[in-house]
This record gives sequence, structure tokens and C-alpha cells, in this order.
Amino acid sequence: MSKSVSWDEQGNWGATGTWGARDSAGRKLDLAHWQARLDTLRDRHHVPGASLALLVDGTVHELASGVLHRGTGVETTTDSVFQMGSIAKVYTATLIMRLAESGRLDLDAPVVDVLPEFSVADPEATRTITTRQLLSHTSGLTCDFTHDSGRGDDCLAQYVEAAKDVALDCPPGTAISYSSVGYNVLGRIVEVLTGKVWDQALDDLLLTPLGLTRTMTLPEQALRFRAAMGHLGEPGQAPEPAPEWDMMPRSAGPYGRVLATAGDLVRLARMHLAGGVAEDGTRVLAAETVALMQRRVVDCPDKWTVSSDGWGLGWTLYDWNGVAGYGHDGASIGQYGYLRVVPSAGVAVALLTNGGGAREVYAALYRELLAELAGVTMPEPFAPPVQPPTVDFAPLVGTYRREGVVITVSERDGAGHARYAFVDGMADFSEPLEIDLLPVTDTVFAGTGVGAAFSEDYMPVVFSTLPDGTGCVYIGMRCGPKVA
Repeated sequence: MSKSVSWDEQGNWGATGTWGARDSAGRKLDLAHWQARLDTLRDRHHVPGASLALLVDGTVHELASGVLHRGTGVETTTDSVFQMGSIAKVYTATLIMRLAESGRLDLDAPVVDVLPEFSVADPEATRTITTRQLLSHTSGLTCDFTHDSGRGDDCLAQYVEAAKDVALDCPPGTAISYSSVGYNVLGRIVEVLTGKVWDQALDDLLLTPLGLTRTMTLPEQALRFRAAMGHLGEPGQAPEPAPEWDMMPRSAGPYGRVLATAGDLVRLARMHLAGGVAEDGTRVLAAETVALMQRRVVDCPDKWTVSSDGWGLGWTLYDWNGVAGYGHDGASIGQYGYLRVVPSAGVAVALLTNGGGAREVYAALYRELLAELAGVTMPEPFAPPVQPPTVDFAPLVGTYRREGVVITVSERDGAGHARYAFVDGMADFSEPLEIDLLPVTDTVFAGTGVGAAFSEDYMPVVFSTLPDGTGCVYIGMRCGPKVA
């Protein structure tokens, strides 16, 4: 199913009955072509259902394909809602920036100034970590700390309390390390400054002003709509419905628990493209704040896992051969989302899916879409070169550790190998991953045997060095320092 939705001269959203739609720049979009490409790629890569939304110069076009649930056969429609995983971080960052520009929050003041109860395993880091560092993933706080603090309104307060003794990935301000824990701390800051639970603050300060009526955070809200079921399975095969529809605790909200239609997601992006102004003219953010969020704070050693060249305040930043962009990826249990924004072209693209080879669909579809709509040349899929370089692997051998994960790097018959083992609170998460490391450069390797979770075929494994000389390895944008 598909439809084209446009913002008319009277300021109303309406569906058009034509496949050929012109945006405000006079460019004709062949929606039948893109529907066919979405259908073909979704089927080829065993994705049960997908919803695609395009924002081009103020006009929203929405397409849908497949089914929401392979067991029931319920059709995917453009008004279907999907779990968006870490794309939720963009919403939390936008909330934080609203509070900062109002003068209620100093981005460079220590977090303990707002949350006196905040602490981490390192006392010095407790005193110095700032909100700006949390936004840009440079606080050193880790990512994979799982804690279900229940359904109560105090779930975020309890989560932050439970995370007090969790070890840092790296010292604050020294490197990027993707952090969901940091975004839950941001969510708690929102609660303290607004006097509302994070869910309500999100609704009052962002969703309602933007008119995002099909965006929500809780399952009882989602069940009013057609909701996508996540699917799980082996790569290259048709997946089956996940054992549960929603396996995330309520406390995951600020970092990973926003649900929406693809259309609502690009309408959020439209506000950022419009310099902070909603579709009805309501100013949600100052233009200076919007620009600040898109300004690079830190470079990314791992430029492949989420296609990032750097990070701003909430946004993943891209450099497509000189064309700047921003966006975010997200994943929950069997659902995957991708948002890309090209400000120079006034274009935003959102793809939401419910399982299978979603990243392969994203990669193929976005290469074509962004080339046509925005003149963007996206990088080719991450893979080792035909003639791999000769690498001295000995300096990289050792043990690397971050919260919940131990990575043992060794050399076998002259080739690199990594064993990725879950420990401590994540010990039952999965069996250890055995990864062969194929050289791309002397510090970048293509990991095998993991599937298409991080890239189309290979997982990026990137070795780097912290400012104090400690070696580290990035897998999944998480920094694991060398400990032995």
C-alpha cells in the first residue's frame, strides 16, 4: 500500500491519488518506481514489512510494503507504527536542547549540578561529566547495561541509581563510545527539570507542538494503531515473529523506546530542516540550537557501523563526498529503523522495518534514493579489499574489556581472530561470537560470521588509541580499552 501526502496551500495534510507527485521545487517523483523498488528489495532480503517516508522540499510521501506480522498476515500500511530503537535518542536530545535554550540547563555544567544523586564508578568522572558529553557520546558511560526497573513512574530514577557502579568505557571527554546509559541519564534530567515523567515531557514539549499524533512510547498507546511485530531468524532466510511484541523495559524510553510511523519520523526531521519551526509555524527550537545540534563534536574512528563520520549533539553526522548530512539508526527486538537528512537538498528519508535483512534493504534503497533526490553518493558496502594489505597483527593481540563484554584478540596461522564474549550482567545474552578479522587497513578489519546486524556483510572492527596511549577496539561503536 502506498500514498503521497502533501502540505497544501491552506496548511492541511491530505492524501493525493496520483503516483506522480511534484514537490515544491517542481521535481517529479516517480512513486510507482520507488514502490516497486521497496517491494522488490523487501522481498529479496526477507523483510516481512517496511514503511518508507520521503520529505522533499516540504512534501511528505509515504509508501508501505509487506505485512506487519507473518503469523497473522496483517498488511503494512503507511499509518502503521514501528519500534524505532535508538532513534529515540534524537527525541531525547531535542528535549534536552529545548531545556538548554530556555536557560534551565547549562550543557557544560557537571551533571551532578542537576542530578546530585548521579554517580559512576570513577569519583572524578562523577564530578566532571557534563550534559554536552552525554549528548555527544563522549562521557565514557557505557552502552549495554540492562536493568528493568519496572513500569512505575520512578523507573528512570531507579535505573540511574542502579547504574552507579557500572565501569566507564573510557575517561570522560577523551573519545566517543556509544552510550545508551548516558541517554537514560539525559531522560532523568528532563524529568527533574520539568517535574514530569520523561514520556509526558516528550508528549508536551515535542510531540504535541509538532502534531505527531502517531508517535508514542508505551505499548498501551501503540495498540490503538496498527503495530509492527518484530521478526527474528537466520540471515538469508524468512524470519519468524519474535516471542514477544515488546521486550524493552519502560526505563529504556530515552535511549530506545519511541514508536512512530515513518511519516511522523520525517516530520520530526522537517522541524530540524526548517530551523526549528513546526509545520503550523510554531517555533519548537531556535535556529541556533538546531545548528548547534548538527555541529561536529567528535570524529568517529568507526566510520562504518552506523555510517558515521562524526557525532553532534544527538545526531549522527555524515560526509558523503563533501555533501553533509545527519540522521540516526535504531534497532529493537527484530525491528530496524534508518533516518537520513540532507539539509542542502531539503530531503529526509525514513525507513522502518520489522526483521530480516533490513540493513541490506536500507543500503540499496538509500543509495538510489539519495543519489536521485539529493545528489548524494553513499559509500559502497563495507568489505575487505580484493587484495588485502599485509598487517603486523602482533601489536593488536590482547584482551579488551568494557561493561558486559570481553573481547579476546589473537593471531591464528598469521590471521587475526576475535572472540566476543558476554559477561557479568549480560552473560546470558548470547553465546560468544567467533570472528575472523580480514584486513582493510592496518587498524580496520572486516569481521566475519556475525551476519548483517552491523553492515551488509561484514562487521567493522576498528582498533584505535586513547589520548593516554591505551589501545582500544571499537565494535558496534562501543569502545573497549585494552586491559591485557
